[in-house]
Amino acid sequence: MTYPTVTVRSLLAVGALALSLTALAVFAALCPAAPFVPTGPTVSFTEYVQPASAASPPFAAILFVPVTWLPVATLKAVVVVGNVLLLALLVRLSWRFAAHRHAPTPAPVPTPVRFSLPSVPVPVLSWVPVLLCVAVALWLEPVLRTVLFGEIGLALTCVVLWDLTRPDHALGKGFALGVVAGVELAPALFIAYLLLAGRPDAVRAGLTALGSLIGTMLLGALVLPGASLDFWTLRVFETGRAGEGWTTDNQSLQGLFARALHTTEPGIGWAVACVVITFAGLWLARRAVVRKGLETWGILVTALTALLVSPVSWSHHWVWCVPLLAVLLAEGRSRTAAAVALVFAARTFRLVPHEGGAELRLPWWQQPLASPYALLGLALLAYVAYRCHAPRTRTVTRRRATAPAGQLPASNSSASTIR
Repeated sequence: MTYPTVTVRSLLAVGALALSLTALAVFAALCPAAPFVPTGPTVSFTEYVQPASAASPPFAAILFVPVTWLPVATLKAVVVVGNVLLLALLVRLSWRFAAHRHAPTPAPVPTPVRFSLPSVPVPVLSWVPVLLCVAVALWLEPVLRTVLFGEIGLALTCVVLWDLTRPDHALGKGFALGVVAGVELAPALFIAYLLLAGRPDAVRAGLTALGSLIGTMLLGALVLPGASLDFWTLRVFETGRAGEGWTTDNQSLQGLFARALHTTEPGIGWAVACVVITFAGLWLARRAVVRKGLETWGILVTALTALLVSPVSWSHHWVWCVPLLAVLLAEGRSRTAAAVALVFAARTFRLVPHEGGAELRLPWWQQPLASPYALLGLALLAYVAYRCHAPRTRTVTRRRATAPAGQLPASNSSASTIR
């Protein structure tokens, strides 16, 4: 048996991760508000009342009841360590996602079972990029806030990314996505993406996700009937229930419009923009997949659209920056990836005045600093639209121009056939 060799790069990767985790521990110790884990009363099925500020369906309360069985100190440690491990998993999934290209995969052929072990284990070096990426990604603002404040964005993103990148013939593809949509409503837009993707396998996965989402609603109604009725008839339509949408922490279109218009109620302009962006984003995602075969960008466009049109997209919801950076790096766009990473690490919306409603009085030159994620999301949608708009005839013309000397040009009939 061959054992993996410890290399200088592997030692440097481990050292970088250890240094990053040490800095994270020091930062958490110096910041009195982090890590924050709610310490409210234990959830009881018989005494549960839907809070007025709740933004998640009652199914989420049922799902997270076991965390109330742990002591608060233990829960804080488990949440922080678990989020760091989830970040490593998200990095791993993001690299697999970045290399994902849709191609019809045949059904698996049964093969005889073999009881032999592999002769060579996975080398240590394959984990070196993961460790380095985790050490760096920890300091992206959405990731850092998720880790320190005990949010569940990393877990939800991992589940969605894992489910969407499974083979089309995988059993139950879409089920996990529906469960995630039952916890947070924004990922439900991925169900519409699957139904509009234009492939029978994707439509089947979308119907599976829709079925599992309905299942979470029925389970919530069965266990918490009063809270479910209150949520699905009243709370789900109250866009301001999650908090003050005009604060700089909200990096959705609602926050952008509210700060730009200097009002707590952006009104009809924001509503119209959300409708337009929703339909345009879904159309663009389908076009990226069907016309260009860019399934990675189809999924990213859907994620960006959901973050933009959601009434409240707190900064930690933008952990989709990790797979976004992985796709940019996989495509060789290192400068663009560096610029995007800078946006998510700069924390410019923390630099503008945000005390006592100062976000509603920002001058025009501070508006981009107050809404960096929302503006970046709109710019990325425009970028994908530009890539999808490139006509196919350009490639044919370039090939004709670069044809080898002595080769006869194609006839008019063949050229029309190519077009």
